[in-house]
Amino acid sequence: MDRETIWSQPLVYSPSLISCCDLCNVEQSVRTLEGAGIGMLHVDILDGHFSPSMPLGLDTVRQLRGRTDLFFDCHLMVTQQDYFVDELLDLGADQIVFHAETQPHIDGMLNRIHAAGVKAGVALKPATPLSTLEYVLDKCDTVLLMLINPGYASAKGESQVPYGERKVRELRRMIDERGLSAKIEIDGRVSRENVRTFGRDVDLYVVGSTCVKKDSLAADFEAMDALRQDILGGTAR
Repeated sequence: MDRETIWSQPLVYSPSLISCCDLCNVEQSVRTLEGAGIGMLHVDILDGHFSPSMPLGLDTVRQLRGRTDLFFDCHLMVTQQDYFVDELLDLGADQIVFHAETQPHIDGMLNRIHAAGVKAGVALKPATPLSTLEYVLDKCDTVLLMLINPGYASAKGESQVPYGERKVRELRRMIDERGLSAKIEIDGRVSRENVRTFGRDVDLYVVGSTCVKKDSLAADFEAMDALRQDILGGTAR
């Protein structure tokens, strides 16, 4: 499935490169994802400052870009964005989603990414209000809502914020009432129950270790696809 086709599909899984792939055998893991019918890869870029982790370097992403045709859904969790945006544009990212909290010129950054022919979106931490998007929502290809705070995905006992569902519903209403085409993406301990709950109201689900395991990717994504087909066919609860 080519990149434009995967973008146009409803209810798409975007497996987290960091969570779903064996980082010592990234290419092999990506081949497994491709074999499971996955067309999009969620690539987190972290600087160790905005998010207290730095598991993946740009050179690894650059090399991987040359070895797969998966849609690269890149999520910048960094404090200084300009350098990373330039690098991602150069290596061939398909979408760049940046955090509003560390970008003083949201409108300008969306324009800059779009000018390079790349899809652009804005990410919001759990407690960042949707009003942040008031004047730029029409320029967003995607709005990514974090359901946990950045850097805490692996912390024991950390759970999704209790107001996450309300925020997703409010964003869906904003988009629909304005007749916009922005996609909603959710990230952070995304579960199969989340997929059942939101269904097609969420366009992109960042899938990680809550849903799938590195040693059973093919079987787990087969089950995830069955859930997707049930929802699209109207049989899932």
